Amino acid sequence: MVVVGGGPAGAAAAYWLADAGHDVVVVERKTFPRDKTCGDGLTPRAVRQLSDMGLEGQVAAASHRFDGLRAVAHGITLELPWPEHPHFPAHGYVVRRRHLDQLVAEHAVKAGATLWQGSEALGPVLDRGLVAGAVVRRGPDAEPVEVRARYVVVADGANSRFGRTLGTSRNRSYPQGMAIRGYWRSPLHDDPWIESVLDVRDRSGASLPGYGWIFPVGDGTVNVGIGLLSTFRNWKQVNTSHLMAEFAATAPAHWGISPETQVGQPTGGRLPMAGSVGPKVGPTWLAVGDAAGSVNPFNGEGIDYAYETGRMAASVLDEALSTGDGLALQGYPELLQREFGLYFKVARGFAALIGRPMLMRELTRVGMQSQSLMEWVLRIMANLLRPEEIGPAEAAYKAAAALARLVPER
Repeated sequence: MVVVGGGPAGAAAAYWLADAGHDVVVVERKTFPRDKTCGDGLTPRAVRQLSDMGLEGQVAAASHRFDGLRAVAHGITLELPWPEHPHFPAHGYVVRRRHLDQLVAEHAVKAGATLWQGSEALGPVLDRGLVAGAVVRRGPDAEPVEVRARYVVVADGANSRFGRTLGTSRNRSYPQGMAIRGYWRSPLHDDPWIESVLDVRDRSGASLPGYGWIFPVGDGTVNVGIGLLSTFRNWKQVNTSHLMAEFAATAPAHWGISPETQVGQPTGGRLPMAGSVGPKVGPTWLAVGDAAGSVNPFNGEGIDYAYETGRMAASVLDEALSTGDGLALQGYPELLQREFGLYFKVARGFAALIGRPMLMRELTRVGMQSQSLMEWVLRIMANLLRPEEIGPAEAAYKAAAALARLVPER
């Protein structure tokens, strides 16, 4: 088995495959530790996946635990604990990706996987028209070699050059996210809440598109960022560096965010969302994580969905290898649909609505008046609805869609 990419999705797939007794080679272009543009937050769904891999203790020792979200908008602050759920813990962690990704990749190696760092998968090996491995260059000056495998897992991230050679592409009618983040030293680096600002304004008080976050890392710094959806009109013309500068300049003084406390320069990128990349499966390959567009449009979370899709891919590959029936791979899209189909459908609808600034302001203004309502919203955003609440979530979207028709376009 060849896994192209050693990030969360690839490492999770490799771990579960190796744990099931299969031979796995992970081809990772970078060398650990390496940074990634990310908010560094792990929600309860991600914690559940790490726990199932036997990693929560190590993650907890290397990260900062938090027990909920502090929402800020229109002069109101609400502290929203993670909801109780029968399948997920009521806490999360903030951990830098340079630490987390290395930890999970090394865990896959301990389970039996082989990790090739600093190696690039240049393209697929084809045998009678089927993908039969990858052409890999193990170092900048090395000669490419063919690494043959029965199946290939495509896990090389949002840009997924390997996936594009197999014909994957993003459905442009689906939302796409843009995000930028940086680090600042802060006296509140170990605050027990992650903070989300739903009403971002510049230094003159003018409303800005998107939402901001401040996540305490626990190591003396906070992760500060701002995200924006492609459903916002003229989003391609938005200067995210300007958004970031304004958000950092207007953050509450108690965070201590200033040019003097900044650590390095912010970095940004784009994220395909809501399962927007397809196809996700071929006769001998599967796409997982960001390479499959598996990012939550509600909050930009991708780590959990990377772990989950990597695990699902491993389950169908294990069946295919154990039974000798490659048709098992065709069950992968059904697994994704069953787990995320309705949720991503609702999320795509909400993404279209909140791309309208006037409506977004009205929704947040109304929502921030009610602690219980915002706690319910948190359950939706973090995909922590209990089974009996799935129907009401779709009903809430339909109600918001009806409201949208009454609000002028601006």
